[in-house]
Amino acid sequence: QLQLVESGGGLVQAGDSLRLSCAASGRTFSNYYVAWFRRAPGKEREFVAGINWSGSSTYFGDSVKGRFTISRVNAKNTVYLLMNSLKPEDTAIYYCAANPSLYTARLQSRDYDYWGQGTQVTVSS
Repeated sequence: QLQLVESGGGLVQAGDSLRLSCAASGRTFSNYYVAWFRRAPGKEREFVAGINWSGSSTYFGDSVKGRFTISRVNAKNTVYLLMNSLKPEDTAIYYCAANPSLYTARLQSRDYDYWGQGTQVTVSS
């Protein structure tokens, strides 16, 4: 089993930056496609960003394109989500998810087999 643990969430002001980390253990992490999702209160879980096994291909949801970047360091079994120019509407619980069979982004949460417990991001106006 692959275990995922998110960290780095917190309370920030609009316009600030924050970096989330997703640390993996239990399996060879470099084999997995990894994505970040988020769930805001009262809303459906939303795809945020995804990255392939090597880091050579990334994909972003429309609402974060140009503000967020995703990267990975397989030697550290970690994927990062750097969030710049944060807005109050970015407030949500952020989850990382993984699937060893994906090579490109899938935007539906049902396409991912492994999930972390989530980390809260709150952006004040």
